[in-house]
This record gives sequence, structure tokens and C-alpha cells, in this order.
Amino acid sequence: MSNPFVQIVEPLDATQPLKKFFNLSKLEDVRYARLPFSIRVLLEAAIRNCDEFLVKKQDVENILNWKVVQHKNVEVPFKPARVILQDFTGVPAVVDFAAMRDAVKKLGGDPEKINPICPADLVIDHSIQVDFNRRSDSLQKNQDLEFERNKERFEFLKWGSQAFKNMRIIPPGSGIIHQVNLEYLARVVMDQDGYYYPDSVVGTDSHTTMVDGLGVLGWGVGGIEAEAVMLGQPISMVLPEVVGYKLLGNPQPLVTSTDIVLTITKHLRQVGVVGKFVEFFGPGVAQLSIADRATIANMCPEYGATAAYFPVDDISIGYLVQTGRDKEKVLCTKKYLEAVGMLRDFKNSSQDPDFTQVVELDLHTVVPCCSGPKRPQDKVAVSDMKKDFETCLGAKQGFKGFQIAPDWHNSIVKFNFEGCDFELSHGSVVIAAITSCTNTSNPSVMLGAGLLAKKAVEAGLTVKPYIKTSLSPGSGVVTYYLRESGVMSYLSQLGFDVVGYGCMTCIGNSGPLPDSVVEAILQGDLVAVGVLSGNRNFEGRVHPNTRANYLASPPLVIAYAIAGTVRIDFEKEPLGINASGKKIFLKDIWPTRNEIQAVERQFVIPGMFKEVYQKIETVNESWNALDAPSDKLYTWNPKSTYIKSPPFFDGLTLALQTPKTIEDAYVLLNFGDSVTTDHISPAGNIARNSPAARYLTSRGLTPREFNSYGSRRGNDAVMARGTFANIRLVNKFIDKQGPQTVHFPSGETLDVFDAAERYKQAGHPLIVLAGKEYGAGSSRDWAAKGPFLLVSNSSKVGGGEYLEVHSFFQDE
Repeated sequence: MSNPFVQIVEPLDATQPLKKFFNLSKLEDVRYARLPFSIRVLLEAAIRNCDEFLVKKQDVENILNWKVVQHKNVEVPFKPARVILQDFTGVPAVVDFAAMRDAVKKLGGDPEKINPICPADLVIDHSIQVDFNRRSDSLQKNQDLEFERNKERFEFLKWGSQAFKNMRIIPPGSGIIHQVNLEYLARVVMDQDGYYYPDSVVGTDSHTTMVDGLGVLGWGVGGIEAEAVMLGQPISMVLPEVVGYKLLGNPQPLVTSTDIVLTITKHLRQVGVVGKFVEFFGPGVAQLSIADRATIANMCPEYGATAAYFPVDDISIGYLVQTGRDKEKVLCTKKYLEAVGMLRDFKNSSQDPDFTQVVELDLHTVVPCCSGPKRPQDKVAVSDMKKDFETCLGAKQGFKGFQIAPDWHNSIVKFNFEGCDFELSHGSVVIAAITSCTNTSNPSVMLGAGLLAKKAVEAGLTVKPYIKTSLSPGSGVVTYYLRESGVMSYLSQLGFDVVGYGCMTCIGNSGPLPDSVVEAILQGDLVAVGVLSGNRNFEGRVHPNTRANYLASPPLVIAYAIAGTVRIDFEKEPLGINASGKKIFLKDIWPTRNEIQAVERQFVIPGMFKEVYQKIETVNESWNALDAPSDKLYTWNPKSTYIKSPPFFDGLTLALQTPKTIEDAYVLLNFGDSVTTDHISPAGNIARNSPAARYLTSRGLTPREFNSYGSRRGNDAVMARGTFANIRLVNKFIDKQGPQTVHFPSGETLDVFDAAERYKQAGHPLIVLAGKEYGAGSSRDWAAKGPFLLVSNSSKVGGGEYLEVHSFFQDE
């Protein structure tokens, strides 16, 4: 059927009649001008894709009538412009596509019909680990190890890029997915198949929202949803409420974008925005760069919203120019957005749309802060860090407590590292990582860290050699401007050498700590600390031996590394004492906003972006040398421990199967609140005493070859064993943290996988009891697939077995 809105199609430029767009201003509906800008993107997609089959005219009416319909729990379809994946979540998606082709062939169909229709980019950024640091060749050595460990995965992905249409791979060593998206992949306005329309994206990583800071509506979805979108299906979503977040005033001189986002995260957690869009407006937005906005949008999953949208304005257009986008395309982008009423002037309050609710933040009230020790929403002012940590030490075990007996609060453990004697205590920093797209995409905080490092070195300050320091930029552009501005050498002198281009410490790829440090931590049962410029610090995520982890701006990461502890009051206590005996305080070396802005104006230039990104798909020689199969059907290797044909399509028939009823079920696990996807399906290290480790050992692997759970998401046998394998899991059935539960028929305490196997063999259905926020986080596909596999007979997955999770809400 033809599109019922074809009458509003017109050329954007009369001299190019084949380049058209749906001119929403021609709807002549007064409701359009009152819609939040984020909802206008949903409306345009519905109008452009309206076919009275997948997208109906009533769906368009529902979106236009958002002000009324938003409270009625009405579902609408949304077809995003593109899909983005990273390799941890992208590998299982490509595995599923390969298995779908096999299944279609078995059913007598054409396997090549299984092919992405919606364009997809897969950025390989989650595989590199911090195995080497504090040396000039750390980058090369870590990249060499990355290829040694992941060669099989990379060959599989390269096969996928050749076997499937509309799938582009950005090779390892290029940067972090969301920063590459922001600086290179994002179009803001699409020019495809003869039409202009708003860029929009869903991704298999919850921090896909980062690109909302540029005015590209996007959010994270599970791998299964992403696969459906790639196959041309719309996302079915409840038309969301939109919380207007009004920014006022100007930030104080010492405040960074990290401080702002941590403040917003705590605020919006208190407001309650789960399942809602947040749209930023107000004159304060005009004071923020696109990098600042992207930092705020990046942590959208941490404050619980679906999207955190900054409509496009002239600063957004300027960013496209700064990052080297084609000038003609930038002009078309602005012209299109003006024509459809989607170009925002944040200083013009007459443009403010209707919102479900409005909350405000005066940027001048924001103070330097961190978040932790176990959750990103637990903001702590830097001035309160020492007191807060010491309170947490003795507090009851929980999000803000470690339950250390008072007599042990000042415990000290001596140890030797590389021939020198050192001491560790509660609060000692053992990991300091400038990492994650959250902050490494932002020149102001990265140059701020570099200038602070320069002043620290010139003042005679150092970082203790046992602290695992690292710098993992989100793109080559960062290294470029750090080097050109002259601060890179000072970062290196403090131990912050470039160790790789990828998520690294933020995703849990922090690599091993020195043996003597680990032994000291275990000997004293110490609450050791990781400080990172990331977006997540859930228990067990960053490193098994850092029980406390704090999110901080890059300059503060360096400051705490120099101090060597979080038990310091920077206002009253010096960072250190130089060789002359002079006390050096943080205020003595903290760069001013004017200093940072002057360096940024001089060194962050379009030529850098063009030079880095014009060769991004070909610069990695190791990737170019990979030999990938050319067959359209993948040849599965039964000996592989990385890539395995999944059981989800086994027993698939053309007829629908009836789900089984759950009766007489046992409770496998009993949780409280905030059991995240990191608890359900961890991405980090595979513990040597875990079911997954035993499986890999039985396949002839040594612990050195285990790699991480995230890297093995293409193998369901590993992932089933890794479900609920987080070492910090709190199960009410047992009296200690760990991935274990009680097998009630025998009374034995077993690893979760082993208990589930016992129940499955006996034919017992299972349920999990969980509190609120069960499943918050990313990688939701394996958070669903893993529990499903715990109770499924792999040869009869289609038979309708289930592990049901009953999530209930507790009063706080």
C-alpha cells in the first residue's frame, strides 16, 4: 500500500528534485509544535514508514496526540535509521544470524534471505585488556595479546562482514563504540534512498544514548531486539512520558562535565525516570559543549531513562564542522532541520515544548564529586570523600557498607614490590584508570587531566609504582591532541601511558594486579579501591580485588592516584611532598577553565578528525591480514570454545509450539533489589574455580587462555555456566557473597549452574525471586538467554521450558 502521507513529500532543494523529505510542518496540525523534540523524531519515522501493515495511520495519530496518549500505556512502532553493535554483544548477534541461516536452510528456505535490511555498524572495542601498563610499548603489547586471544572471534566477525549485506565492521584499535559513533558514524540527518530524515539508532550497548548529546535519538536494546531491527522489524515501544530537564546558570570554574553528570544521575534517580525519555532544555544547555552533553547523555542508563535527548542546535552543527564532516552535508542537515521544526534555540523559551514533568538544575550549584563505592548513582562530594569512605567501612554490608569491624579500620599490610617496601590499608588506590567513552570523548576533561599531570610533574609529585595506572582513549583523535598539546609526556611520567583503544577497565578488562598487591589485599581483608573515569562501578565489575570503586573525572583519577588513597581531604591535606619538602595541594596544580579552553581551541581541530577517521577501516594491519571464510553459511568448528552454533533454533518448526505451564517449581535464587545484568551475566574475568573454568579446562585450555565471559558470548556452553557467576552476588539463601545457592532436595550448597543442572535432571521447574531493578544494565540478551539455558534441555530448546523471574518491590 502507498504511504498515506505522500502529500507532504517535497524536495529539500528545488534544484535537486530527487532528494525529498516528509515536511512535517505541512501537517498543519497545531499539536506538532507542542511535541517534545524527541517525540518529533518518533513521529517522522512513523509517517515515513507508514504502510498500514507494520506502521499504521493510527500509530501516527497516537504519536501526534502524545500529550493525551502518553499516560495510556499505548504501544507505537519505531523503525530506527540504523543499528550499532560492539563485539561483546555483536558476536552473539552474528552467531544468531549464522544459526538462522542454517535453520532456514533446514526448513527448505533460502538462507541468504537472512540478511540485515537496516544498516548496522559493529565496532570491536571490548576485547582489549590492560595486561601491560606503565611502559612505552604497552599499547602494542596489549593489542598483540588481544589478537592472540581473540583471533577466532575476529575471523568470525570478518566472515560476517563479508557474508551479510549492510554490515560494516570497525576493526579493533579504532576506539570506543560510542565515541566513534559520536565523532564519525553519526549523521544527525540521514541522506538515503532519495530521502532526508533524522538519524536515529538503537545499539546492543546501553550507553548508545551517548549520541543523544548530538541530537541523534538513540538508546540501548537487547541483542534479540537489535537483530529484529536489523531484519527490518520496528521496535514496539510504549509511547513514553518525557521529563523536561531544565538547565540554568553556568558551572563553577573548577567543575567538570563529569561532576555535572554524576549530579544529574543522582537527581534523576530520585525523580524516577525509568521507561521515560529525558529531554534537556533551558539556557544552561547553551553553556555546554557537545562533548559535555554527550557525557550527560552517556550515563542515561545509570539514571534509568530510556533516552537523554539534547535537540540539535547551532552548537551541534558547529560540532559536525569541527569533527571534519562534509560541509555540504552539514548545510543540508541544518536546512532540513529548520524546514521540519527540529532545530532548537535553547535561549528562546518560546520554543519550549510541552513535557510530562519539568525538573530543574542550576549548574552553578554543582560541586566536584565522585560516585561510589558500588553504584553510579551514589554521588559523594569530593570534600566529603574521606568521611564517606570511613563511614562505609563500618556500615552494614550493602550499597554503602562493607561491615568491617571498627578495630580493623586502620589495618596496615606491608608488602614488597619490585624490591621496595610499601604499605596498603583500607582505601588504598590500586587501580587508577582514565577510561570509557563517558569522559575520553571530552577534550575539556582529557586536556584538564593532561595539564594537571604537567603541573604535578613540575611540582615533583609521583604515583606509587604498584598502582595500576592506565589511559585508554576512546579514539585516536584523543592521543593526537594530547600529543600535539605537549601533555602526553607528563601523563606518561605519572604512569598514564596509552594502553589501548577500547572500553578496557570500564567493562572489567582491567587485567591482573601485581601478585604482591593481591596477596596484601587478601591478607588484610582490605577494601582496596579502583578510581576510574567510567560510567559503572557495580560490585565485581572493575576487578575482583577492588571492593570499592569510584567514578571520577580524569583529573580526579590522577589526583587520587598521586594521593594513593581516597582517605584524603584535598582541602586540608596535601597530595604529596616534593623533594624540597614543600607540601603540594590539589588546588596548586588544578588547571583553570580558561587554561583548558585555550589549549582546546588551539589543538582540537577538524584536520585531526579527518586524518584519523579517513583510514579507520584499513589502518589495522593485523585485521587486514586475517583470513576469513567466504562461504555464505558458516562452517562451525566443534573444537571451538569461542564460536558455537546456539541451541535456540534446534527443533524449530513452521508451526508454533505451546508454552508449558510452570507447576511445583523450586526457587533457584532469592535476591533483593538492584540485581543488575552484571550480576546475571558478568562480562569480566572467569574465576578459576567456576563451572565455566571447569568446562574450559575440560576442553584443554589453561587459565591464561580463559579470557573473559564477554569475549565468550558466542559460546552458549560457557555463557550458561557463567549465568549468575558474579563473585559479589548476594543470594538470601546463603550467608556470604558468591555465585552459589542451596539445592533444596539435597540441602547442599552448590554453584548456581550445578544446582540448576541437578534440578533440570530431576525435571523440576525453577523460578527466581528478585526485588526492584532486576536486570538493570546492558547486555540484556544474555541476561535473558543465560537463565533460559539453565533450565533448557539443549536438544529440546523449542519445547517451552522456562526459568521465571518474579520481580517484586520492597519498601525501602
